[in-house]
Amino acid sequence: MKEYDEDDGHGTHDGHGGRGGHGGHDRYGDDAAGPGTGARIPPPRASVEDGGRALPEAAPVVLEHQVLTSLLGAWALAACSAQEAAAVEDHLGQCEACAEEALRLREAVTLLQRPESLDLDPALRTRVLEGCLERRPPRIPVPEWAAPYDAETARLDALLQDFGDAEWHAPVRLRWFDGDDTASRRTTVAGVIAHLLTVDGTVAVTLGLDDPLGDITAPTRTPAARTEAYWRASHYPPTRAVRAPWRAQSHSIVRTVAFTGDAGGMPVSYGDFELPLRDAMLDRAFECWVHAEDIAEAVDYPYEPPSARHLNGMIDLAARMLPGVLAARRRAGLAAPGDRPHLVAAGEPGRSLRLEIEGSGGGEWLIPLDSPGAVGSADHEVAHVALDGVEFCRLAAGHVPPAEAAAGQVGDREAIRDVLFAAASLSRL
Repeated sequence: MKEYDEDDGHGTHDGHGGRGGHGGHDRYGDDAAGPGTGARIPPPRASVEDGGRALPEAAPVVLEHQVLTSLLGAWALAACSAQEAAAVEDHLGQCEACAEEALRLREAVTLLQRPESLDLDPALRTRVLEGCLERRPPRIPVPEWAAPYDAETARLDALLQDFGDAEWHAPVRLRWFDGDDTASRRTTVAGVIAHLLTVDGTVAVTLGLDDPLGDITAPTRTPAARTEAYWRASHYPPTRAVRAPWRAQSHSIVRTVAFTGDAGGMPVSYGDFELPLRDAMLDRAFECWVHAEDIAEAVDYPYEPPSARHLNGMIDLAARMLPGVLAARRRAGLAAPGDRPHLVAAGEPGRSLRLEIEGSGGGEWLIPLDSPGAVGSADHEVAHVALDGVEFCRLAAGHVPPAEAAAGQVGDREAIRDVLFAAASLSRL
């Protein structure tokens, strides 16, 4: 029967079960274990790193020609393991047929990559262009007042480039404010681009370019009349084919205003009112952005507001147009003359509302209330309205009800109501 030490294995005992019994001979010899002894526990092995020996090299993968050929597609897509990729690349240096096939597959992979859209920071394009122009100014630069139109048409074109037939026929509801109530019109994405094409045509005709209506006769030159005439003359609903003439026209407009050398004072007729060319270009940039958001909403795609500098110009145009719209609404009986109207001569200070625009593109504007020829004055301020910049633009586009638009208001409630409804009345089809 085996005996087991109960101590730590280092002591020697003379008694029963000790190592010193039976003639004093150790049961575990120094040279080798005798018969009947337990197995030795081997000492830990030294690692290769500790022993200073070189690591063993992995054996290269050896694959047959047929297997390597079948891996070419995965190699072109970078889907092989490291060993497979090494075997394929080694084979390509020896097999001309496989090398040609690999080249064709790599070229095909590049064609599978769709072009990136410009759904990035809207200021990115402006920054890139500014950086380029600082290094090499153009011989004929685009006027600063035309830059927002150039940027917004480019952004919308980038959104459209990935659309398939289903997106082009997606339903869109155009909204605006008419009198004291909202109005709307159903169309499609292609119909919206046709609308932009015909209304931008008012600027194109002023610049001496071709009218996109061609032989189509509209009853008036108003944007709504031109759009309805174009839609009615189309035998079929507009399709993606409308993108090419719209894009070509926008490029021609930008190129022509750069060559005119005009300061932007040329009048552009909208039928029932006129705007200087510089303001008409801002107006077209604003509508391009608003309808781009309509399109993006219809196809469930995110779309960012314009850059702060361009947004500020659009807000400034709306603020400058408000006194004239207020006067027109009073003549139509849609706005009250006020309890204490302060009629003054043109160029003189009069009752004013302070319009504070917060956020991107913000600032402050003093809106004369009683006469479009008066000058806004802080000394005659009777009300103060605060709005977010993007929300104010959506109010001016007829997308936000006036009663829900103000973030904060203090002062003459009637004046505040009239200004908010006048801002909504800036919208149109």
